[in-house]
Amino acid sequence: MSPAASDKTIDAKQPSFAGKKVLIVDDEASIRRILETRFKMLGYEIQTAGDGEEAVEVFNKFSPDLVILDIMMPKMDGYGVTKEIRQGHETPIIILTALGDVAERITGLELGADDYVVKPFSPKELEARVKAILRRMANAGSSNGAGKDNNVLVVGNIKIDRSKRQVFKKNERIRLTGMEFSLLELLMGSSGTPFSRSEILQHVWSYPPDHRIDTRVVDVHVSRLRAKLENDITNPELILTARGIGYMFQKID
Repeated sequence: MSPAASDKTIDAKQPSFAGKKVLIVDDEASIRRILETRFKMLGYEIQTAGDGEEAVEVFNKFSPDLVILDIMMPKMDGYGVTKEIRQGHETPIIILTALGDVAERITGLELGADDYVVKPFSPKELEARVKAILRRMANAGSSNGAGKDNNVLVVGNIKIDRSKRQVFKKNERIRLTGMEFSLLELLMGSSGTPFSRSEILQHVWSYPPDHRIDTRVVDVHVSRLRAKLENDITNPELILTARGIGYMFQKID
């Protein structure tokens, strides 16, 4: 499938993330060419790969700031690439999935992808998703100069160090992806306050209120967080389901 043909314009404004490195992985050469051209015009440094094995090789050499990853590819599919990356890296991953294939995108999210864009897609939409994720990372990094007390958040036996973007459970380091960290930071920062899935998408993924997306992206990330933080995922005590609303972090006095 190809990006939406009707979208042919490039934003002429000065790019906010010039020099950031993006790896584009898709077995369709036409998609790679279109995206490489557009992202280079926006100031990004780009490398591409046409299959999963090449993607892993390029990733290790290129050390990108973000990966755009198609699911259906030869030699190694996007699931395999995601698993390889997640073995030792928290690099944001945006998966490209087929229209209507909900199971495909859910599986990708469960394996550690941060977001998804459905084919056929508007290149402008993909550019916006990349920019939103990189902005979140940049904003997180800018908090390093804040006061030390403000950078540490503790609720029960869970501690967040905002400056280092690290999470500890009973002083044991728990590795989270960037999106998982941002979700946990939101919930813990307002422990006892429920957030709807739409509110979470706005705060964490930077989606506008009227953006139509499957809210199960939130459910998958909550499930991943529970698997890493809860003692018993079948009976969560930290990240609770707020019936009829969404999710909240347990209020601990």
